[in-house]
Amino acid sequence: MTKLQKSTAGYLESEKLMKETLQKEIAAVHQMKQVIELDYAKRLKDSQYLNRMLDESILLLQKSNEETEALMKQGQPALHDLKLKLIEANNTIARIKANSESAVGK
Repeated sequence: MTKLQKSTAGYLESEKLMKETLQKEIAAVHQMKQVIELDYAKRLKDSQYLNRMLDESILLLQKSNEETEALMKQGQPALHDLKLKLIEANNTIARIKANSESAVGK
């Protein structure tokens, strides 16, 4: 009987230790989940900010293109050529920025 009691006590102690270990692991996993969620929330916020900036840039480019078309209609080809070069340069800068920001975010 004493042997059975010791065996049962050992089994209960083993189960208690396993339960404590599992609880610690669950707490660690939960903490890791929270860290990941915070990281994704930050990335989402950064992406939304970048989207707003890109939208604003697109609107500015559209306005600039409309102005260029108006100048072209007025018959100022030299100014029109300079404006097109500026637009190309701005587009190149925007592409490079977008590529560098997306590379940094990865």
